[in-house]
Amino acid sequence: MSDFNDYFYLGKITKLHGYEGKVTVFFDTDEPQQYTNLEMVHMDINGSLVPFFLESINLLNNKAIAQFADVDTIEKAEDLVNKELYLPISMLPELTGNKFYYHEVPGMMVIDSNFGELGQIKAVLEYPNQAVLQVFHNQKEVLIPISDEVIDDFNRTDSTIYITAPDGLLEIYLDGGSE
Repeated sequence: MSDFNDYFYLGKITKLHGYEGKVTVFFDTDEPQQYTNLEMVHMDINGSLVPFFLESINLLNNKAIAQFADVDTIEKAEDLVNKELYLPISMLPELTGNKFYYHEVPGMMVIDSNFGELGQIKAVLEYPNQAVLQVFHNQKEVLIPISDEVIDDFNRTDSTIYITAPDGLLEIYLDGGSE
């Protein structure tokens, strides 16, 4: 059984396309064109990542029409609808500057321009309208919005994220209550 931690979610097969086993794939990515030359994807089949080889993939915006090897009938393709697609993390395009993948940040140090060292990132929490960095300072949870207005510098070399927290944000978490 494959470990999902070593893979990232690429997208999902949403429906059948035609009668020869082709399917429509939705890519959950800002740059789907980076995935048009794939030879293989991993599909979540009952909690296990199973490799599937691609014969063709044709991009249409964030969707693509895909033909998988040995899937040449509508019946075989029906079994793939609603299956999630994954790729190894090593296939993620390298990001630079202040752009980062959420799996990169746990364990990184957060330093605020006014407050100083806040602590290490425990996790990234994804809420409907905003993803936040979860940091603990003296056992108190601090949630920092992931935003260009907040993150000043993402330093991969020294595993540190430099921020300028919005006025009052840190006080909400760190004032009040005894330490």
